[in-house]
Amino acid sequence: MGRIERGTMFQTFEDICDPSKAKSRVARLRAVLKKQNLDGFWVPHTDEHQSEYLPPHAERLYWLTGFSGSAGAAIVLAKKAAIFTDGRYTIQIAEQVDPQVFEIQHLIEQPPLKWLEKNLKKGQRLGFDPQLHSQASAEQLNQVCKKLGARLIAVKSNPIDAIWSDQPARPRGQVVPHLLKYAGEPAAKKLARMAGALRTKGEDAVIITLADSLCWAFNIRGNDVAHTPVVLGHAIIKARGKPEIFLSPDKVSGRARSYLEKIATLKSDDKLAAALDRLGKNRKTVRLDAQTASFAIYDRLSKAGASIVNAQDPVIALKAIKNKTEIDGARTAHIRDAAAYCRFLMWLDHQKPANRLNEISVAKKLEEFRLQTGALRDISFDTISAFGPNGAICHYRVTEASNLTFKNNALYLIDSGAQYLDGTTDITRTIAIGRASAEMRKNFTLVLKGHIALAQAIFPPGTTGSNLDVLACAPLWAKGLDFDHGTGHGVGSYLSVHEGPQRISKAPSRVSLKPGMILSNEPGYYKAGHYGIRIENLVVVTELEKIPGSDQNMLGFETISWAPIDRSLINTKLLSPAELKWLNDYHGEVYRKTSPQLDRAEKNWLKQACARLD
Repeated sequence: MGRIERGTMFQTFEDICDPSKAKSRVARLRAVLKKQNLDGFWVPHTDEHQSEYLPPHAERLYWLTGFSGSAGAAIVLAKKAAIFTDGRYTIQIAEQVDPQVFEIQHLIEQPPLKWLEKNLKKGQRLGFDPQLHSQASAEQLNQVCKKLGARLIAVKSNPIDAIWSDQPARPRGQVVPHLLKYAGEPAAKKLARMAGALRTKGEDAVIITLADSLCWAFNIRGNDVAHTPVVLGHAIIKARGKPEIFLSPDKVSGRARSYLEKIATLKSDDKLAAALDRLGKNRKTVRLDAQTASFAIYDRLSKAGASIVNAQDPVIALKAIKNKTEIDGARTAHIRDAAAYCRFLMWLDHQKPANRLNEISVAKKLEEFRLQTGALRDISFDTISAFGPNGAICHYRVTEASNLTFKNNALYLIDSGAQYLDGTTDITRTIAIGRASAEMRKNFTLVLKGHIALAQAIFPPGTTGSNLDVLACAPLWAKGLDFDHGTGHGVGSYLSVHEGPQRISKAPSRVSLKPGMILSNEPGYYKAGHYGIRIENLVVVTELEKIPGSDQNMLGFETISWAPIDRSLINTKLLSPAELKWLNDYHGEVYRKTSPQLDRAEKNWLKQACARLD
């Protein structure tokens, strides 16, 4: 991952969706299933590492159905098929999937298992790829099949791969050590901490399967997945002895090989099965995360004789709480990113008339400004560049086919982020193109009120994100409005822009927010066919100074994203004095932190964009 040359684009805009191909592909899949004596097959959106963002060869759901979203599943039976996704993709899936081939279902309101109960018959055989299902999901699926008198069959090879003639090769990106000045803690120390925890619990080893867990634990990065700097591989961390890391040999050379061999036993990825068999043969007690480890690994260990302890991957909780170096790096990365973003906003503000712009040209321009920092390694996800009605599609991906030309008197939503060695950014702004309507300004201000309420939250230790979600939703709810996506997700440190276990959403959560966690604060509102609104900053959970008279220390959020919020969209009559103060203080900080990186003209523009509102 050498220096990026200017002019490089990290995002493409080709139209990757073609619903017309689904009918023939499903027919070919059914023919393969019939030969294998299967009555159906489950197609998840994941890979062997239970990843959200996938390498091209693992995009089986997209290839079969045409749906390009990051969350979903399909079930193909002999006579029926259905596809499932959540509220973020309600509009998108309707545009990308042929309803004559797939019933389109809401992942929460009509879950796949419930659909199976209505459609899978007694005596039928449902196939699944044990590499692509976690232990927990496979066990749930098996329970439903047993209840129906059907059989769940683990296939030896994925039948989609048999008919995907031009399936991309598996990624072979090079492993790169993540330097201590960015990681903040040597990998050897991280591994020793986990080994000590295993000994305390009487466990002999833990299997690491998640790509970002592997990268965090061993202080390595890679480029096996677009926009997410991870290496795909596995590891066995032992209570005693050197950990083992399993990677494709052609990914590791030179400095990376020397680095890894000092802290681990480096093995080829095809040696993992034998290592699992040894753990079983030696009757070891092995920790395995039932939610993230594949059923194939669980099944291999179990049959080999290992004693399996189902418990969370220990890396998940450790990497969620950023150390001082990672937090300082995140702050620095966001200030660097803010300067590029403010230059972009100034450029956009000066583009008149509006019809000279389109969604693709504007997304490209933002990437150019980030490239000019000289520090950009990648964007952190495909930029959501959404004008007018496309803004109502929460996770919209602009293509040459969908690309809208800007017009006056509409809203433009841009959700984007960057990958820098010292931090991962993610920010959303909604911008008026021309004059916004009174309704747009009202709804924007309601979203802003929710954003401010969450940013100012003070809460005791033990509070979860689901406890706080109502703060962001309440102003909208009071007017009979809502949004169907989470309010906040965790963010990695030069890793995945979506990181667990912390989150802020309506969904129940047992994960308490702890100092050092980084999350997004992004309430929104979407009027289908018209516009979308979202305001997003990243925040760090911090311990606050003790409140006089209090009996415990409280927690709050430190905002670390810095870009003006469009003042023309704010109806100040709907803001309380406290909310107006927060906005003015925030804009003051935007100017203070960002202006030293700007030239005179840019500073003058930013001063106006951050001017106080009364």
